[in-house]
Amino acid sequence: MTPDVKRLIDFYKSPLGKISRALVREEVIRLCGNVRGQRVLGLGFATPYLRFTLERAERVLAFMPARQGSSAWPREGPSHTVLCDPLEMPLTDSAVDLIIAVHALEHIADAEELMRELWRVAAPNARLIVVVPRRRGIWAQVDTTPFGDGHPYSKPQLERLLRDHSFVPEVWRDALYLPPAQKALVLKSARFFERAGRLFGPMFAGVLVVKARKELFPAVPRRKKSERYVRVPALAPQAAMEIAEERS
Repeated sequence: MTPDVKRLIDFYKSPLGKISRALVREEVIRLCGNVRGQRVLGLGFATPYLRFTLERAERVLAFMPARQGSSAWPREGPSHTVLCDPLEMPLTDSAVDLIIAVHALEHIADAEELMRELWRVAAPNARLIVVVPRRRGIWAQVDTTPFGDGHPYSKPQLERLLRDHSFVPEVWRDALYLPPAQKALVLKSARFFERAGRLFGPMFAGVLVVKARKELFPAVPRRKKSERYVRVPALAPQAAMEIAEERS
C-alpha cells in the first residue's frame, strides 16, 4: 500500500512526526557527510530530510511517485519536486552523486527494477542512503504511521537487495527506538528511548538506515522495457451484423 501524500504531510506535522523526523534526519545527515557541490536526489517522500542540502548542494531534486502524489517543496522559492514513475526517472545516466530514498523501497512493486534504475542514474562511486522500516520493529507493526505501510525489510534482506544490484553497503544505522505513540510522556522521553534502546541492540529499532556505494559494473543487466510490464491483450469487438453474417 502506497501512502497518500496528504497522509505523509499530516504525519510529519504531528508531534510524533516531528520527533521521528528529527531522530531519523540526524542519522541521514551523519551518513551523507559533505554534500557541497553535489547533485542530490530525494526519492519517495524524502523532503523532510533534504533541507540541509539546499544551500550546499549544486542541485537538489525531489522525485515523488505518481501513485503517492506530490507537494511543492520547499515552501520558499521555486519547487524542486517532480511527479514521476520511479522506474522511469527523467534523468540521464550517471546524473546524481547522492540519492536519499525515504518511504520509497517499501512501497515499490518491483524493488529489483527500482535498484537497476537507481544504479543507472547514479554517478560512478555515488552514494545511496536508504531508510526503510525494520521488519521486526514495532513501527512496522502499527499502521497509524507511514512506516507501518508497505514491505518492511530485515538487515539481511536489504543487504542482499543492495549487493545483488551493485551497491556495496558501507555503514548501517538504527533509529526510532521510541514507541509510535502520540502520548505526551512518550514524546517528552524520546531521547531517553533512543539511548536506552541502543543498549538492548537493534531489535527494538523502528527503521534501518544504510549508506551504500555504487559499483562500476552492474551485477544484473537491466530488463527490456517490454519485459517490465504486463501487457493486457486489446479487445477487438465485432459488430452484431458481422457476427450474424459469419454464422450464416
